[in-house]
Amino acid sequence: MDRQEFVDRLDDRLRTDDYADLDASANGLQVGRRSGTVDRVAIAVDAAEATIEAAIDRDADVLLVHHGLVWGGLDRLTGLDYDRIEPLVENDVALYVSHLPLDGHQELGNAAILADRLGLAEQEPFGEYGTEYVGVRGTASDAYTTADLSARLDAELDTETRVLGFGPDEIEDVGIITGRGVDWIEAAAETDLDAFITGEGKHESYHEARDLGVNVFLAGHYATETLGVRAVGELAEKWGLETTFIEHPTGL
Repeated sequence: MDRQEFVDRLDDRLRTDDYADLDASANGLQVGRRSGTVDRVAIAVDAAEATIEAAIDRDADVLLVHHGLVWGGLDRLTGLDYDRIEPLVENDVALYVSHLPLDGHQELGNAAILADRLGLAEQEPFGEYGTEYVGVRGTASDAYTTADLSARLDAELDTETRVLGFGPDEIEDVGIITGRGVDWIEAAAETDLDAFITGEGKHESYHEARDLGVNVFLAGHYATETLGVRAVGELAEKWGLETTFIEHPTGL
């Protein structure tokens, strides 16, 4: 596939332009030429030396990630930035990034896929961020207990979920914002959710959850954000491309 066609298809499918004024991440094609062809796509959560080296070793034409290298602009290409970008350029491996677009996507997004895995019905956008959303909410057909939901998350994501169990023990209405979504704990309380699932918390998240009476499930930043990039990889396979997932968990 032509590289420009690949980029255009992803930008359109993920609604990249709709998040241009909202996201600090430079989404879309972040490193690389627009000319050339794409046969093999490496998929990872993070762009870092380890995943870049793995993409090169696997002879990928594109490395597609959730967390890229450019946040809020790039003034100088030195130090760690240079060390990461130089091998991409040297080996003609393009870097494609989808951050908030992949958080908020209601089909391919991290939260949407996790909601499907948890069996949540009546799904709708959750987590307002400017003019867009970065998560999903839905209703469990059979109520979870806090212990049941924690165990289900552990099984689905191969993680160890930490629970701030300050809400009802019977859980039906659930909100999800993957990664570091704890800024929406108050929104979860205001919309009467029984539980809010995200990746990692802040120190003050404990008191916020306790004071607002919300169940908060911290299932891991990395673990909750493998889902979207894997889904985009499956989409690329439908386009006739070969894909490979680079597993590099952070434990966070």
